[in-house]
Amino acid sequence: MTPERAAYATMWEESRGRFHDEAPSETRTPFQRDRDRIVHCSAFRRLGHKTQVFISPEGDHIRTRLTHSLEVAQIARSIARALGADEDLTEAIALAHDLGHTPFGHVGEDALDEIMQPFGGFDHNDQALRILTRLEMRYPTHPGLNLTWEALEGVVKHNGPVRDDPLPLTLSEVNAGFDLEVGTHAGLEAQIAAISDDIAYNHHDMDDGLRARLFTIGQVREAVPHVDAAFASVDRDYVDLPRPVRIAEAVRRLIGEMVADVLAEARRRLAEAKPENAAALRAAGRQMVAFSAGMAGREKSLKAFLFANMYRAPAVNEERADGMRIIGELFRYYLNKPHRLPEIWRDACAGPFDATTARTVADYIAGMTDRFAHRQYKHLFAGTTRLRLS
Repeated sequence: MTPERAAYATMWEESRGRFHDEAPSETRTPFQRDRDRIVHCSAFRRLGHKTQVFISPEGDHIRTRLTHSLEVAQIARSIARALGADEDLTEAIALAHDLGHTPFGHVGEDALDEIMQPFGGFDHNDQALRILTRLEMRYPTHPGLNLTWEALEGVVKHNGPVRDDPLPLTLSEVNAGFDLEVGTHAGLEAQIAAISDDIAYNHHDMDDGLRARLFTIGQVREAVPHVDAAFASVDRDYVDLPRPVRIAEAVRRLIGEMVADVLAEARRRLAEAKPENAAALRAAGRQMVAFSAGMAGREKSLKAFLFANMYRAPAVNEERADGMRIIGELFRYYLNKPHRLPEIWRDACAGPFDATTARTVADYIAGMTDRFAHRQYKHLFAGTTRLRLS
């Protein structure tokens, strides 16, 4: 049974359409088609070999961008159902939110952004839009996946209004022909996807950090009071649980607490604002889906612990340095020798050191998986002096 949508949900019947006109499907709504197109695209499959935190993790249980995206989608769909949002649009945005990430996690983005500064920089959110509208090639008549306005708006604005001046390159181009109203808040579905991302990565990164033994249960309990309370409740209910089960149960309870808090706070804000439809919700001037003040403080404390003990742990920092070097070397090589790119990329290049060539090289490298980037690096530089730009 399809749950009833709230008045302020994004209605697929009222979609603003797609960049390129298409005949409607007889069996799927526009937002179901958006979700399906994302799941079937090449960039989504590549997320299975892209890092969440660890670079090319050896452990089979460590999360990748793909598993993270699926976890975000699961949490988002649950919240969407409880709030009466469109579940399919929510899921589509959640599944697409990390498509623009480079190999080697955030370090890859940092490296590309630094080296692309003379050519407009690099941003993973803008790269996701670039993939969805430019780089995926699956149709004979146009590039991109031809998603709905609502799906593109959600991907672009899931973290809130875009205040950048100037706008990132791809967003500027897309927005000129398909106004995404970048200065307003996104619809309810994108807001749900964004907070589900926060819920997922905080607790699943903690889980991965404990699995990798970057820190102990005792250390995180001592530093983060609400995590301590979760483990204490598990220990009261169960005696002598195996360590992996104990961690999993604590994480499950922590996620449940955050979801419950989000639902209560969102319902409070929605009742206060009384948006009559999706347009009124976008124009409300504030986020409708958010943590309460108390939960926001608890989330901040967990983030601070993870930053100090995981994202900047010595072992992770060593991998970060390796990732920065690999991305930098590959970019310099292909910027200097664009004729060495695969044909589909080579044809878009104007010549060495050209801005169009630089963006094409960035697109190519950003699409690499961790292991492919490693292989390319070894193939190009094994036994040679590293290339530097003069």
